[in-house]
Amino acid sequence: MTIAPTIGVFALQGDVREHARCLEQAGAKAVAVRRPEELEAVDALVVPGGESTTMWKLADAFELLEPLRARIKAGMPAYGSCAGMIMLADRIEGGIEGQQTIGGIDMVVRRNAFGRQVDSFESDIDFAGMGPLRAIFIRAPWVESVGSDVDVLARAEAGDRIVAVRQGPLLATSFHPELTGGCDVHSYFVEMVREL
Repeated sequence: MTIAPTIGVFALQGDVREHARCLEQAGAKAVAVRRPEELEAVDALVVPGGESTTMWKLADAFELLEPLRARIKAGMPAYGSCAGMIMLADRIEGGIEGQQTIGGIDMVVRRNAFGRQVDSFESDIDFAGMGPLRAIFIRAPWVESVGSDVDVLARAEAGDRIVAVRQGPLLATSFHPELTGGCDVHSYFVEMVREL
């Protein structure tokens, strides 16, 4: 893998600029991905926070859903935060009728599990041995269950819920690390991409 991998940010909806800034700070080249040909040109992908049902519908409308699934299945590294976690889940609870995901991580994720916008909160969590990491949860999901190949990287104090996981080249968090000013999770992901 190149020293500065090219990492796309799914740019049809969500907090794209913040993720791009953190990826650049972590040593990657960040590019927006809105079309299948842009997806083909990247080494890895970030699916940002936003609204998972809107992301699914836009990915389908822009003919990105199947190419995304194909690249993930072929082993492309990807990181999803908040709504991005939902998009990388094989199964979801609390979704709208017929809601689809990209899939890839053998987990069940519950949408809006921590509550509505007014229930948003910040908390310090221990992420994969990095020590305390500030996490911002906004209408956040949590992981209900994981398969045997999924590593749990972090839990929230609120009910000891799973809030970060990794399965091979796929990483997901229910919180928004791009909003804290620190880019530790993005650095972790960029190192994952370099190692694969």
